Amino acid sequence: MSWQGYVDNQLIGTGKIAHAAIRGHDGSLWATSAGFDINATEINNLVAAFKDASGIRANGLYAGGVKYFTLRADDRSIYGKQGAGGIVCVKTKMAILIGVYADPTQPGEATKVVEALADYLIGVGY
Repeated sequence: MSWQGYVDNQLIGTGKIAHAAIRGHDGSLWATSAGFDINATEINNLVAAFKDASGIRANGLYAGGVKYFTLRADDRSIYGKQGAGGIVCVKTKMAILIGVYADPTQPGEATKVVEALADYLIGVGY
């Protein structure tokens, strides 16, 4: 399956994720859903947050021009909340998965979708 296929089928296709992207550890774009644009500053801050989350803990996480309150941040997963929606970012061996969810999706539903794809990709070497 292509990277775009993972975004379209495994993330957006679940109905739990509204916008999604797959990026390399260097921030390079591998695939994205239509209309989901993360600028260079936003992706650079996200990549850096997997090593040191102090910046996003203090200032929030920005993606697509939206500010998310950081709920969890470690070297694998970053979760953020904004209103009734939120963001789930998971780092694999080679990629960073980004999934944005909106009401009525619950945080746990979105987290399960993104984390499951991350587990699969890690299992196959990505």
